Amino acid sequence: MMKNPLALLLVCALCTGPGLAAEGNMNAEAFDDYTRGKTLFYGENGATYGAEVYMDNRRVRWSFLDGECKEGVWYEEAGQICFVYEDNPDPQCWTFRQNGQGLIASFRNMPGGTELYEATDLNEEMICLGPDVGV
Repeated sequence: MMKNPLALLLVCALCTGPGLAAEGNMNAEAFDDYTRGKTLFYGENGATYGAEVYMDNRRVRWSFLDGECKEGVWYEEAGQICFVYEDNPDPQCWTFRQNGQGLIASFRNMPGGTELYEATDLNEEMICLGPDVGV
């Protein structure tokens, strides 16, 4: 039995493995390594939710797959991955963890918030139509 709380803390930290924070959540380095250069599609309860393109320098482009895209950036804060988009200065914070099929994202701005999963074979395409043009 360990009696030294510092030693127990160190053992717990080592058990999480590289790139994982407490409870298996990804830190910024692991999240960037997994997402950079990819377009990930997310689902919720069996339905398409949206897609995000992950670019260099922690830049992103999000769409609900409705033709509108929003540019943004992400950063890590307090063990969460937070996104700020061009149309909303309020951070949208999530925790990300991996399972055998991909990422699981849990929204942290409100209790009982949205939980998304990385989806595949959606037969969807992320299209950004550009700014509205009047006649």
